Amino acid sequence: MKYVIISFMSFMFTLAGFSAEIVIDMLNKRDDGQRMVYSKDVANIAVGDTIKWVPKDGGHNVEFIAGPSGFELPPKSYINKEVAIKFDIPGIYLYVCSPHSIMGMIGLVVVGDDISNKNSISGVDIGGKGSRKLKALLSNL
Repeated sequence: MKYVIISFMSFMFTLAGFSAEIVIDMLNKRDDGQRMVYSKDVANIAVGDTIKWVPKDGGHNVEFIAGPSGFELPPKSYINKEVAIKFDIPGIYLYVCSPHSIMGMIGLVVVGDDISNKNSISGVDIGGKGSRKLKALLSNL
């Protein structure tokens, strides 16, 4: 029995160091009919997780335009290029597809269930359908 408990505790400590990779596709059209979108509007992840954005259709990228205090905005990705980012700071992150943000191609990443910077994210003006979508997404957090 002693060895079972030790094995279980080792397993739990291994899980504590585990981080996940989430994949978000960049799409011209999603199954629900929305056009110029990411496959997930909001990604809820744990601190230390990585998100990989994969181009499935042409003409898209990832550009972060806001995040929590202490987050250094990475450079926007190249069009049609896969990009992966690890998130170590809790909070809400806002990203867009540079060419299609006013068409509503935006997304949020919520790290560690921390929404303390929601007000600063809500003040970002994307323009067009992007601003309306941002307001709707934030109201559901």
